[in-house]
Amino acid sequence: MPEDQATTNTALVVAALYHFARLPDYRTLQTPLLECCKRNDIFGTLLLAEEGINGTIAGSRKGIDNVLAFLRGDPRLAELVHKESYTDKAPFYRVKVRLKKEIVTMGVPDTDPANIKGTYLNAAEWNAMISDPDVLVIDTRNDYEVAIGSFQNAVSPNTQTFRELPAYVEKELADKQDQTIAMFCTGGIRCEKSTSYLKSLGYKNVFHLQGGILKYLETVEPEENLWQGECFVFDGRVSVDKNLNPGEYDQCHACRRPISEEDKRSEHYQLGVSCAYCIDEYSEERRTRFAERQKQIELAKQRGHKHIGQQQTGSDPEGNE
Repeated sequence: MPEDQATTNTALVVAALYHFARLPDYRTLQTPLLECCKRNDIFGTLLLAEEGINGTIAGSRKGIDNVLAFLRGDPRLAELVHKESYTDKAPFYRVKVRLKKEIVTMGVPDTDPANIKGTYLNAAEWNAMISDPDVLVIDTRNDYEVAIGSFQNAVSPNTQTFRELPAYVEKELADKQDQTIAMFCTGGIRCEKSTSYLKSLGYKNVFHLQGGILKYLETVEPEENLWQGECFVFDGRVSVDKNLNPGEYDQCHACRRPISEEDKRSEHYQLGVSCAYCIDEYSEERRTRFAERQKQIELAKQRGHKHIGQQQTGSDPEGNE
């Protein structure tokens, strides 16, 4: 475990989790799971679909343990693995359990990660794999995530959503079915689904980082940590460093991209309204709505309340992680 990670003096545990399993009755699980989270003062977002569960939640040690025990009490979720980090500031302000078609949206309905997937690699095995120059290492995350950190020599598909990955595979990997391919993502879910997709297409030597970047950072010894930069996370921390401590990035609450202090000095940056990355993506009408939302957030702060509009992070609406 990273030496600098604070595990004793912080109040909140952040648990990122997912598990692929056949849940044809997933709709009936929504209310009991939501009630369990509320009983235990847990906040965050969980996604349920016929293919499994995905999400990130935060709360006390006891509360997190209770929710995880509730989930693993279902035999289909008994092998659910989660990743933990810690924070002294609430990363979520509400709890949601949402029903989805996919827990991670790739748009290929026949993909079956519960039964077909690439070979798992732990931190030590991953380090050895990506140090081989003949291995094609692919970062399956979106471009704005890759921009603030990745593994050295990893290839970015330059996607804006996970739905774009199949097109990347078709265009860039069509002649690489015999090459050794290693894939990774934030918590493991995207690379698990993408390796399943590659295996279904006939790719032979496909590997992925078990538990994703977060499990890697949680378990790798500091002197063996090959991560570079920061890792974007889908909660109020925005990013974490290689020791899983809160990172240096803030977030544009218009487009959700991570932004640095230098980005905030751009003439296009307006708190809650726009940044240099999204200034041309929204109409003047939408930016006016963003400005009104930000005004209400500031008024709520003055009254000592939390305005729900200030909670922009959480499980990606694309189900990306």
